[in-house]
Amino acid sequence: MPRIFLQWLSLVAIIWLQSINGTNSNFPAYSSQLKHLLSISQIQLNNLAFASDAGKLFGWLSGSAANYLPMWLVLILGSSLGLIGYGVQYLFLIGRVSNLSYGAIFFLAMLAGNSICWINTVCYLVIIRNFPLDSQLAIGLTGSYQGLSAKIYTDIVDVVYPCSNVERARAYLFLSSVLPLTVSVIVAPVVRVINTVKTKREEVAFIMILIITTVTGAFAIMGSMGSASSLLSPFTGVVGMVALLLAPLPIPLGLGLGHQIGKLAGEKIHIEETNSVSVDKTESGVTLDISDIISESPSESFELSFNYTSEKVNGDQQSESSTSGDDKISETNEIISVMEEIGVNVMLRRLNFWLYFFVYLFAVTLGLVFFNNLGQIAESRGRSASSLVSLSSSFGFFGRLIPSIVDYFVSRRKYMISRPAFVVALMVPTGVAFFLLLVKDNTALWLYISTATIGVCTGAITSISVSLTTELFGTKNFGVNHNVLVINIPIGSFLFGYLAAIVYRKEANAKGKCFGMECYRNTFILWGTLCFIGTFLALILYARTRKFYSSQRSQ
Repeated sequence: MPRIFLQWLSLVAIIWLQSINGTNSNFPAYSSQLKHLLSISQIQLNNLAFASDAGKLFGWLSGSAANYLPMWLVLILGSSLGLIGYGVQYLFLIGRVSNLSYGAIFFLAMLAGNSICWINTVCYLVIIRNFPLDSQLAIGLTGSYQGLSAKIYTDIVDVVYPCSNVERARAYLFLSSVLPLTVSVIVAPVVRVINTVKTKREEVAFIMILIITTVTGAFAIMGSMGSASSLLSPFTGVVGMVALLLAPLPIPLGLGLGHQIGKLAGEKIHIEETNSVSVDKTESGVTLDISDIISESPSESFELSFNYTSEKVNGDQQSESSTSGDDKISETNEIISVMEEIGVNVMLRRLNFWLYFFVYLFAVTLGLVFFNNLGQIAESRGRSASSLVSLSSSFGFFGRLIPSIVDYFVSRRKYMISRPAFVVALMVPTGVAFFLLLVKDNTALWLYISTATIGVCTGAITSISVSLTTELFGTKNFGVNHNVLVINIPIGSFLFGYLAAIVYRKEANAKGKCFGMECYRNTFILWGTLCFIGTFLALILYARTRKFYSSQRSQ
């Protein structure tokens, strides 16, 4: 098969993986049911939300495994962890498994959270190595689909169980356990690193996927908005989403077919040129020996093929002669500009890492803690948790897509945008959104606006962080380095979630329920303040890396 076909097929496969890999965003949909069955407090429920994030403490294991195991095996192992973690919780909810302790549920939630790291590691490594020229664009396009996970799961549950909250909670856990493993088994044969070298950008293909992705996001948001969603039945929503997820599939097929046509045309021209040389030599009285043709044809064939076919095809043909992993890595390192190529031990001694660590903590992690508490926040405001989860998922999708769009248009002008500066620009509206949640509004308009804003900005920074980790610390140890960075997610989830639970319990009634603005008022003030502190740290990181990004712009 043509390498260009396998390269782009891996991108489509990763889109499918990411679209179902955001299983942790489903927690608000079944958290209340767990709270009831386990008879636990709000603080203990927040600890379960932390447990899902705590799985990331061991995310570095997936990065280490990817250095020694084939990608398909890492993928299957990760999705199997999710099957166990979510599957046993599902059996507990339906009564097939009884007498599970709180500690056992905590461990299962942690195991399920860790499974996400394994799938993410495979997706990021394959994208970075298969698309070295367009890693940010490809990561943003594929990663944006993870923001749709909650929307996809919600649509499926709406079709199966539109009314019963108990059945809906069970359905979320069942899908979270089965769907990732099913998709992983389907795409495992094509999710692999293709030995590519420098190739001309496939701009048309990326534009087509960008259009499909944008339409998918618009369709998801339309299904999340009140009046618009009433026009679409749940079944129509599921069918439409499946069709849009399949829409990118013809792109690798078209590229592979184009490659084969170009290759056949090149061979035809080579044969014609060889026959012409043979006739000329015969007419001039020169005896033509077959060894002459053999000795001349390789170089002539390469030159003729190079002149006839496009640079894209030529790059793909050249890659066929480069089959060693060392060649692949050295080419990738030439293409992706990095400040330094270091391992985790050296990285932990860098000031840039700790600035980056706390910026991520006060941006992405805060956003994720907010999403983990959406179920209780919605309940305290008398709103539907499912609608808010779906809204945050849809806008998170576009947030992850924004860096890709910006990167595409900026790179066409030979300009490299400063990632830390981009993060600063996104953290400011996030901090403002937390304070807007303090505004009293009977229509909950500001609740929806703030949720959408936090979804967009958190999604965008998540997408940027993959490229930022690569640019700051290199590509060779990315799998371990980035998983060490995201350790701050469980740390922040525990600290911020615990404080939110304390405030909630203080304002709760005798039954442990809290209703009204006071439930999270102090929590939102704290989160907004921390977000602005993170903005200041991002400014420092921008100042420290400004010289690097300026040097890239001048190249």
